[in-house]
Amino acid sequence: MILVGQTTLSLNDFSELIFKNQQIALDQSALKKVNDSFEFLKQFSSNKLIYGINTGFGPMAQYKVSEENILQLQYNLIRSHSSGSGKLMPAQLSKALMIARLNSFMQAYSGVHQEVVDLLVQLINLNICPCIYEHGGVGASGDLVQLAHLGLVLIGEGEVVFEDTVHCTKDIFERFNIKPLAIHIREGLAVLNGTSAMTGIGMINIIQARKLLNWQLLFSAMINEIVGAFDDHYSQELNIVKHHKGQNKIASVMRDVLKDSKMIRDRSEHLYNPENLDQEVFEDKVQEYYSLRCVTQVLGPIYDTIEQAENVLVNELNSVNDNPVIDHLNQNIFHGGNFHGDYVSLEMDKLKIATTKLSMLAERQLNYLLNSRLNQKLPPFVNLGVLGFNFGMQGMQFTATSTVAENQTLSFPMYVHSIPNNNDNQDIVSMGCNAALMTKRVIDNSFEVLGIHLMTILQAIDYLGCQDKLSKPSKELYDEVRAIFPKFVEDEPKYKDLARIKEFLESTERINAFV
Repeated sequence: MILVGQTTLSLNDFSELIFKNQQIALDQSALKKVNDSFEFLKQFSSNKLIYGINTGFGPMAQYKVSEENILQLQYNLIRSHSSGSGKLMPAQLSKALMIARLNSFMQAYSGVHQEVVDLLVQLINLNICPCIYEHGGVGASGDLVQLAHLGLVLIGEGEVVFEDTVHCTKDIFERFNIKPLAIHIREGLAVLNGTSAMTGIGMINIIQARKLLNWQLLFSAMINEIVGAFDDHYSQELNIVKHHKGQNKIASVMRDVLKDSKMIRDRSEHLYNPENLDQEVFEDKVQEYYSLRCVTQVLGPIYDTIEQAENVLVNELNSVNDNPVIDHLNQNIFHGGNFHGDYVSLEMDKLKIATTKLSMLAERQLNYLLNSRLNQKLPPFVNLGVLGFNFGMQGMQFTATSTVAENQTLSFPMYVHSIPNNNDNQDIVSMGCNAALMTKRVIDNSFEVLGIHLMTILQAIDYLGCQDKLSKPSKELYDEVRAIFPKFVEDEPKYKDLARIKEFLESTERINAFV
């Protein structure tokens, strides 16, 4: 059980809720503050003009709404903005959105009735997820369109996903005896105005990006084993003179992974030996290709980018991000723009670029293994059959190359792509939800590329027959994956193998495996 409201919700808490279906409970002291905020708003809003309570919304705020229509106004807002299109978000993302919205409300600055948070807890714990579409919000007055579809479900309308099937909300509410939300003052605006879609998706992106980094770090170590690389490029002495946390973390992990490998070579034994100086042309490369030798310098900034994204997204997750802010402690209401998603949008763009670079490193390492002229120790395409008759990993390389190319194109930043809208009321926007969704696509693509990379690494290990010389982590992974992807010699369709390996890479709980 994870308590929401009084303490900071961490990335690990979020992972437990999403991937392990941990249950949520509300902190009672925080819940009291939620009620205090609601009672203050109810008292304070009497005989005052307050945005979104007795006015229209956005550029329509100059129009006063009569007393008898103020509750219907909130329903109108939810229904009119339930205008999403495109693909349905996976239920996992919708659940992440609900968790983020709940946590924002539990900061007790939104003036919502307790019914809202109680209902969100019910839906989260039962894994009843609103049908939310990818296209809609521009991330300025928050994720308006995505959150409107959440609001639609809260009032008992629209559709939900339950047990992987789309149902009418009304039917599911009746099955579980769930009471729809009744609007009390501003619950419609409070639900819609916020960064919870981009934040929830972004939190999952960070969890998955960290998995990708762990895998690519291990694969980079394994390819260094396969080629018999020298050990100095990840040594402490070389890396410590570069003052970056990420680079030194990656180097440290590589040393730990490879400490018992029988395939990594000591430069002093092989190249500092006076007997080798008589050669005019050295058979061994004095230095490895950059994709092997510069792993700490390439993955280091990716590590730092993930760390920074986690810091910003966790801050956003635990922030108040709607408008206006209902401050019962200072007995006032403050109008502004906490719903603006620039913090999330920028971090998602940076994470997307970093993930694309990770997939590019994997593709270059893959190409090194497949190109016999480069590695000079493996057959072309790591073909374990008859050259010319069989094809090995040749077909899979096309998939990896095209997927990385897509990542590169998707990496254009959304953060700098503002389009004014809403009668120019929203004249600069964040496009944060777009940024988060595009980052998710790049991450999903990268799992495919790493799956192909891993398949090739295992085939190379079998060709060399070096299983017993691998480091302990490398050998453990070899054994684990060979159980679902056996060695192959003859040509067979590989798309189902790739799907299984991708699922393995995505689902394995290695969020803190190395970094």
